Amino acid sequence: MIWVRCVFLTMFLVGTACAQEVIVYGAGGSRRGSESFLERAGQIDVIAPQSYGVDSLGNVSGAVPQRLIDEALATGTRLMPLIMNPGFNQAQIHGLLANPDGRRRTVEFMVKEGIEKGFWGWQFDFENIHRSRKDAFTTFFREAAEALHEAGMTASVAVVPTNDEAQEKGFSRYMQDNWRGNFDMAAIAEVGDFISLMTYAQHGGPTAPGPIAGLPWMKEMLDYALEQGVPPEKISLGLPFYSGYWHPDHFSNDTIRVRGREIDYALGTDLIEEHGVTMHWLPEQGVSYGFWQQNGVFRWLFLEDAQAMEAKLSLFRAYPGLRGVSIWVLGAEDPRVWPLLKSGLN
Repeated sequence: MIWVRCVFLTMFLVGTACAQEVIVYGAGGSRRGSESFLERAGQIDVIAPQSYGVDSLGNVSGAVPQRLIDEALATGTRLMPLIMNPGFNQAQIHGLLANPDGRRRTVEFMVKEGIEKGFWGWQFDFENIHRSRKDAFTTFFREAAEALHEAGMTASVAVVPTNDEAQEKGFSRYMQDNWRGNFDMAAIAEVGDFISLMTYAQHGGPTAPGPIAGLPWMKEMLDYALEQGVPPEKISLGLPFYSGYWHPDHFSNDTIRVRGREIDYALGTDLIEEHGVTMHWLPEQGVSYGFWQQNGVFRWLFLEDAQAMEAKLSLFRAYPGLRGVSIWVLGAEDPRVWPLLKSGLN
């Protein structure tokens, strides 16, 4: 979710044996995502639409679409919405964290809305927070978790992962200061029910081409969370359904640069067929990649397919006791991943 700026998103939680969970995030407005949800409804335990945003004053906007509520009720699926700072706007979330009345107003809304709509719980998806607000964010989540638990609901956080507090200058320093360094994972896990450790978006829009979630990267992120004291049973490991495509892009100020963007598996295979791309498997990273020239300029594709999913599930199985996996994004998947998910966690 780091590079995506969708306002309405949906997250699905799929149950498997041994109480392990498969959480699948999905764009609420995606036709393919909606079709995938309906096809897999019998496997889904919790659906969590990211339909709510809050401003610096604690005014919450948004709602779970009625159709989604009806489908959840019809299939016995529990509801757990996500609440976010719209567009991951930093000024808004900083303002809210510094506003006790705004935080109280937000929590009161969450409790009231949850009781009226019959929500199973809520997940925080606040991102782009400066690391200087780490303690303030923990305080906000603690306030919400205590109120939600008292009302009989669950409380969790989508966490942008990190593997070290001391980063170099430049891009890595910026990411640590504004995206990765603001989560006190141990404190959050202590007061919450679980964290979704978003171990994807290793490479994305502002980076050079590379794996969405390379195996060494995922392992580093997971090891660090465990070292910080997060119990394994409170970690849902992030996985990607989506692939990455890097190509030249033209902007309104007449600048041109290479841009990485999320694409679904279907578009990835279309690009491979259209341009005759030879794909290369990187076993150490757990992903296939390919590149080709178009109008004299190289383009790059990192494809998340069933083979890539199996490699990541092998990593998951190497860590006994994890709660499950959280996957972004429903509708972007290689259809062959579903049989793997049924059996691959055990």
